[in-house]
Amino acid sequence: MTGRTMLPALGVLVVALAILANTGQAEARGCIKGAAVGAVAGHLAGHHGVVGAVAGCAVGHHLAKKEQQRQRQWRQQQAQPQPPQDPGPRPAPDAAAATV
Repeated sequence: MTGRTMLPALGVLVVALAILANTGQAEARGCIKGAAVGAVAGHLAGHHGVVGAVAGCAVGHHLAKKEQQRQRQWRQQQAQPQPPQDPGPRPAPDAAAATV
C-alpha cells in the first residue's frame, strides 16, 4: 500500500475505533457482528472490506439499539398492573324466558 491509499483506510479505522469507544456493551456487540458481516461483504464486493466493516458496524449498532429499546418497552409493559378485562356487552335477555 502506498502512503496515498493508506491514508483513507487509516481515517476509516480511526472513525470506526471512535464509534466503538462511544458505545455500550449491547451496542458494541451489534457493532462487532455487523462489522464482521460488512467486512466479508465489502471484501467480496471489490476489496472494500474496511468500508464494509464500518457500514456493518453502523447497521449492527442501530439494530442492537432498536432491540434493546424493544426489550425495555416489553419489560415496562410487564411491570405495569393490567386493568381487568371488560367482557364486552352482555346479551339481551330472552323475551320468551321472561314470560314463564
